[in-house]
Amino acid sequence: MRTLLLLRLALTVGVSALIVNATSTSDSNVISKLDNTEREQATANLEASLLSLLGFSKRPKPSSKVHVPQSLWQLYNKQNTIKMANIARPGIHTRSANTVRSFSHVESPVDNKFQSPHRFRLTFDVTSVPLEESLKASELRLTRIALPAESDKSKYLGRILIHDIVRPGVKGRSKPLLRLIDSKSIDIRSNRTINLDVQPAVSRWLSERQENHGLLIEVIGESLKKNPHVRLKRSTESHESWYSMSPMLYTYTDDGRNKMASATEMIERRARRAAPGKKRRKDGRENCRRYPLYVDFVDVGWNDWIVAPPGYDAFYCHGDCPFPLSDHLNSTNHAIVQNLVYSTNPAMVPKACCVPTALSSISMLYLDEENKVVLKNYQDMAVIGCGCR
Repeated sequence: MRTLLLLRLALTVGVSALIVNATSTSDSNVISKLDNTEREQATANLEASLLSLLGFSKRPKPSSKVHVPQSLWQLYNKQNTIKMANIARPGIHTRSANTVRSFSHVESPVDNKFQSPHRFRLTFDVTSVPLEESLKASELRLTRIALPAESDKSKYLGRILIHDIVRPGVKGRSKPLLRLIDSKSIDIRSNRTINLDVQPAVSRWLSERQENHGLLIEVIGESLKKNPHVRLKRSTESHESWYSMSPMLYTYTDDGRNKMASATEMIERRARRAAPGKKRRKDGRENCRRYPLYVDFVDVGWNDWIVAPPGYDAFYCHGDCPFPLSDHLNSTNHAIVQNLVYSTNPAMVPKACCVPTALSSISMLYLDEENKVVLKNYQDMAVIGCGCR
């Protein structure tokens, strides 16, 4: 079952011509001719090919249960609704980004040197971001807890300052070299989260991997001197409670595999969705059309590292491309000419084939090789329309 599903999935996303040729005849016949060793090897090869297609050198093996930030769940649900390959994130210039990674603060003994609740160093290990990916945006998300209102309205406001620690200080010898990269005013009566632009710092960390000394966060304001307001470090909360309010760093990157769909393509895709489906001919054979295919990640054995979705509707194309080709078969002029030549001289060229003509992206939440939570949009994963080509 797993081999058959991998074969079908490989055909859907077009891993290689070899797989397409194998599945175009009969999946069950191909599998039945393999002994156990060959079947296991075929499955391993197909899994390796699919993992490579998804951007992995090997299958992730998470070591423990990982908490997925609520903001990533919200973004995942939004991406599944709009069905776009690029990340749609309001208020931030994600542009062509198709991958979001989340990072939590790496705790260390240095944390103990910062006694004030309003001045703290946050360190994030971003080495899991591949060198070939292009950083489009990065933000730091901090949680705020509302404070009681003061009688003096001027005390309602505070400010958060974010510094990139370009060079750490040496006690008794030199002060740290800091670069202010973002600041925002806050209303202490609100408990909303605040997002700060830290792309300059993260961009430097990615280009100079040995020069990541973290961020220095300062919270200033008269009322804040008395009461903690922004959660920068762990206090007495449980692990689960702290994780939900701990500082999180997000990177938005483009792996280079994404191409933006034009307005014309989007219109054509909607038209194909509305196009008539099943067309049975007089000889009993069905013309080229889309068929259901649900890919269950449990059956494939990937549910331990794929958080969501549990599976998706991939669909596949199958059917005959008869001569003459009708308009509803969504044929190109080349396919029409090819079938015309085939009708007169079958030995010269093959018939036009039933293939996907429009595909859509899917969003996946998963754990990478380093147990980091990643949201990624994969393009051309589900068939929208079929046609003769």
